[in-house]
Amino acid sequence: MNKINIVLADDHVLVRNGIKAMLESESSINVVGEAGDGNEALESAKALRPDILVLDIRMPNMTGLEAAEKLKQYAPDTKAVILSMHDSEEYVLQALDAGAYGYLLKDTDKNEFIKALKQIHGGHKYFSGAVSNVLANRLLHAKPTAGTATAAKDDRYHLTKREKEILRMVVDGKHNKDIADSLGKSVRTVETHRFNIMKKLDVNNAVDMVNKTVKENLL
Repeated sequence: MNKINIVLADDHVLVRNGIKAMLESESSINVVGEAGDGNEALESAKALRPDILVLDIRMPNMTGLEAAEKLKQYAPDTKAVILSMHDSEEYVLQALDAGAYGYLLKDTDKNEFIKALKQIHGGHKYFSGAVSNVLANRLLHAKPTAGTATAAKDDRYHLTKREKEILRMVVDGKHNKDIADSLGKSVRTVETHRFNIMKKLDVNNAVDMVNKTVKENLL
């Protein structure tokens, strides 16, 4: 199996060293370069052609968001991933507009981080759980447009009206007990519905369920 080649960009050396050590403990990942600002990140990407460029948002000379937006001019096949301590809607949406393939928080655990990089390397987008909720809330409160198109997307997975209702609550951050109380149902009933939703969406956990809902605009 080919290794995933990564360039890390963060202006804090200690942070970079910690992330590098964590990633290189995974046999399928190789950190091939490091950078301390956005300009260095782009030059490293141009020279090294990594699979993924991991960018902090706040860096001197050029931010991670600016670097992500310019990346295709330097390394067209490299995918940008934002790694930040900020989960604000503004930053998340700017990252999407800049063409980033993922947005992860710095408190993301190793297993999710590795999973995200592998998924992004495979051509898919990935947003950590808290970030997915930001995106989901944005979608939930957006004015509906092209309703028939949205319905057609939902129909692909054959979700029932009740399943859509529960899915909406899940992406809005509600727990099983909260959903059960809202619907006047038992927690076991809600768990059964969630299991059926995950089966239909072909996902294995709540984070993936929210990611897919956001990515495919199912609500």
